[in-house]
Amino acid sequence: MSQTRTRATFPPPVMEARRWLEGVDFTQDRPLINVSQAAPVDPPPLALRQAMAEFAVSEDSAHLYGPVLGNPELRAELAQQIGTHYGADLSQVQVAITSGCNQAFAATISAVTDEGDEVILPTPWYFNHKMWLDMAGVRSIALQTGDDLLPDPEAARALITDKTRAIALVTPNNPGGVEYPAELVRAFYDLAQEAGIRLLVDETYRDFDSRSGPPHDLFQQPGWDETLVHLYSFSKSYRLTGHRVGAIATSPNLLAEIEKFLDTVAICPGQMGQFAALWGMQNLSQWVAGERDEILDRRAAIQDMLPDLAEKGWKLLGLGAYFAYFEHPFDLPSDELAKRMVAETGILLLPGTMFMPQDDPAGKRQVRIAFANLDRKGLRQLFDRLTDATF
Repeated sequence: MSQTRTRATFPPPVMEARRWLEGVDFTQDRPLINVSQAAPVDPPPLALRQAMAEFAVSEDSAHLYGPVLGNPELRAELAQQIGTHYGADLSQVQVAITSGCNQAFAATISAVTDEGDEVILPTPWYFNHKMWLDMAGVRSIALQTGDDLLPDPEAARALITDKTRAIALVTPNNPGGVEYPAELVRAFYDLAQEAGIRLLVDETYRDFDSRSGPPHDLFQQPGWDETLVHLYSFSKSYRLTGHRVGAIATSPNLLAEIEKFLDTVAICPGQMGQFAALWGMQNLSQWVAGERDEILDRRAAIQDMLPDLAEKGWKLLGLGAYFAYFEHPFDLPSDELAKRMVAETGILLLPGTMFMPQDDPAGKRQVRIAFANLDRKGLRQLFDRLTDATF
């Protein structure tokens, strides 16, 4: 059987993990605690769903094609809100809407790379970024991080070759949860600008950042759009995961190249999701602020509960947004541990091996917990089970 682009990469990790549930019975006394996927399990707030229903019934445009780069009203609103959030001036022509943030990444990579080119990814990496690079014939160059999970710009500098086309960062990080300091993000921007490559900054979880004010000053730099490609998602902030709405902010020239990819793959983003994103930005700022407060409270709860787990040898490496990233204490690899935990503890989480190169032993000692769907009671149950676990 010949090697193909899809055979060059691994199966979707979340779907693989779900298969571990087959044949396992969970009791009422010990139901499954699923911390494998970073997606809200609740639907959008009722007011948004009602607005979407009215839009679907009353507007013929809800069911038709739209502009490839997204509806002008949504692009303009997002440009204005990015500008407000980051203290900068953006134009609608610097913003495009995509069918989810994964598509935003895929479209950008297709526009800035050729087969055999290289993109630098800090590890642990977001597995869908690695998967797309594999399928695009682009080499993923692993930038190892230390126990703080923060990438080093000077270490990245040493990895740049004449094939390097981009560095891709995720902050707040998936899977690590860490929030990259503003000066660190700026250092990577300066490095990318100096090297003549693109800096991709995926801020899918920016609305759950614990810091107030702009998380970095990249949008304030002259000619920022010639270096920065900013990626964003509406999925988490407005619970629109099933509607697939993401966004890109960068130069109009690069968006013209990205448009070719988008037109070929999806023609245009869905009208229902775009309407929901626009309505949400215009009407749900206070609701989103409440969602952020709830996530930050759950993050604080993890800090409160951490000492009991630490006594059992667990080490917290990163915490933020939707994620807690741990080094586990057991004498078995994390991929084996994660499978056994389903039946033996009733917990479904993802092993660090899904976020690391195969030859990096650190992944065998790490696990990711996506905690956003657990309240304090649920987190207490999770930590009690982890504390009691023996392997």
